Amino acid sequence: MDRITTGILLILSFLVGSIPFGIIVAKVKGVDLKKVGSGNIGATNVLRSMGKWPAALTLLGDIMKGALAIALGRYLGADSFYEGVCGIAAILGHDFSIFLKFRGGKGVATSLGVLLIYSPFVACITITLWLIVSVFTKYSSLGALVSFGLLPLNIFLLDFEPKEKLFIGVMITLLILIRHRDNMSRLIQGTERKIGQRE
Repeated sequence: MDRITTGILLILSFLVGSIPFGIIVAKVKGVDLKKVGSGNIGATNVLRSMGKWPAALTLLGDIMKGALAIALGRYLGADSFYEGVCGIAAILGHDFSIFLKFRGGKGVATSLGVLLIYSPFVACITITLWLIVSVFTKYSSLGALVSFGLLPLNIFLLDFEPKEKLFIGVMITLLILIRHRDNMSRLIQGTERKIGQRE
């Protein structure tokens, strides 16, 4: 791909990632998501504030954003590295949405969407780890931290070719850790809200 096409693709990926599905779903239900629960725009806060079906719609929308960015890059002939960069752009769009004055969510579902196309087997491992930890501890944030904390290792062991994938995996992990700093602090203090726990 030439530089112009690459630039356009990255901008599109960021814009797609910026679509705040949680906010949209909540508005349909007459709820200002930023003013309820944790104030986060992701599926966990939607679940806490509005229930299972709105949360499922939000989760699906956020996953699709990441998957679409990778699929679009692949369709336009991006190599493995630039495919991954498109995924990173979508995650950044979710985390710092242009539609929300560069505020956003934690990026977990969008990251999973990226991995589902970019590295499907590793995505399945990551989802399984997230579910196991989240179900047994009732902390979605802990599930995300454990599953994505192990992401670079899983890529190294299970999908290291091409080698650029490891770099992309490390970048995804760093973004997840950065966006979960407050959650880590609350987990240590014992004040983190559990899945479905209301105010």
